[in-house]
Amino acid sequence: MAVPTLTPQSETSAIRLPATGTTSHVAAAVPFGVYTGSVNFRSGAVDQVSYTYRKLGGDVLDIELTEKNVYTAYEESVLEYSYIVNIHQAKNVLSDLLGNTTGTFDQDGNLKGSSLSSSLSGSNISLKFPQVRFEYARRLSQGVANLAAAGGNETEYSASFNTTVDKQDYDLQTIISGSSDFQRTNSLVGNNKITIKQVFFKTPQSMWRFYGYYGGLNTVGNMQNYGQWADDSQFQIIPPWHNKLQAKAFESSIYTRNSHYSYEIKNNKLRIYPLTTSVSPKKLWVRFTIKRDAWEEYSDRQTGTDGVNNMNTLPFANIPYENINSIGKQWIRRFALALTKEMLGQIRGKFTTVPIPGESVTLNHSELLSQAKEEQEKLREELKTTLDELTYAKLAEIDAAKSESVLNLNKLTPFPIFVG
Repeated sequence: MAVPTLTPQSETSAIRLPATGTTSHVAAAVPFGVYTGSVNFRSGAVDQVSYTYRKLGGDVLDIELTEKNVYTAYEESVLEYSYIVNIHQAKNVLSDLLGNTTGTFDQDGNLKGSSLSSSLSGSNISLKFPQVRFEYARRLSQGVANLAAAGGNETEYSASFNTTVDKQDYDLQTIISGSSDFQRTNSLVGNNKITIKQVFFKTPQSMWRFYGYYGGLNTVGNMQNYGQWADDSQFQIIPPWHNKLQAKAFESSIYTRNSHYSYEIKNNKLRIYPLTTSVSPKKLWVRFTIKRDAWEEYSDRQTGTDGVNNMNTLPFANIPYENINSIGKQWIRRFALALTKEMLGQIRGKFTTVPIPGESVTLNHSELLSQAKEEQEKLREELKTTLDELTYAKLAEIDAAKSESVLNLNKLTPFPIFVG
């Protein structure tokens, strides 16, 4: 039997990686197009084609990839680098940015310009070094201060009601809810439970004694008029905080010892002791707060409930390609090469062996896949480990160690005696 003469139309593989890329092909090839507006990114993607061609031996054996595959791997590498670095920065600054302004993002993870506030517009927050605010610790302290009646971020209200002779029990929830100032129509109280912070009554004479232990006015001692004094009298200059402490001590003394009345509260039901009479105070006052949902924002001020609450709402967009330095770009090249190996392994795995006349060729897809997975994991771990060693907390530890080392060295350094 005669051997037929084969005349194939082409002796070159239809799919093979070219030795160089083409800048004009990059934008249409990448799936997300996050960085296609950057000339530097397009140039970097083209250079990656030549790098991949040489590293995988394209000048020896055809590589069953297209330049589009390389561009895709390069874009994914840049996004992966941005992802890992942004997570690292989130660890650094989340406690200081909680409650700050957040933003909305498009399908690529970039901030939408139309919905940005003035504090975010025109800037990439993930590239900034924020001020240390300890926002989480501050929010915790505000909650404790609310409970301790020592400030905080809750609005404290006051209300009064008239006492009735021979009546001991008063329903404060009903009284305040039904008052003209806190009625349900203005939604201040409604069905919300109030928390009573203080019950008191006022007498104008009770504060007169603050201005001196001798019953006279203007005896504060802070460069004030003492009335009559001799020429050799001496006066102390007292700081304002001293007078503040005096006022607090005087108020505490009245609160603890001077009142002839006491009370107890159960479920906002007030009971006064002793039984009120015709000479009892005609009006009692209460200070209270109104229960609100923990995530409800105040209408008169912003407390940050609508701001950043976790890593997901940090206004971190993809890191601009131009802001990635040489360290990052070398990581991106290596990671893109590993991704390209994975693609090539997947492609060659579809044809485990290729028959040729009298023989067959076994492709190395399994080796390519295992190498690619291992290299990707090692690169991710390398970057994460390096970044973990460079968190702000770690840097503070390093600076403290340096300072301590300098002090120890100075202890051993002889100081010469100056002889004039």
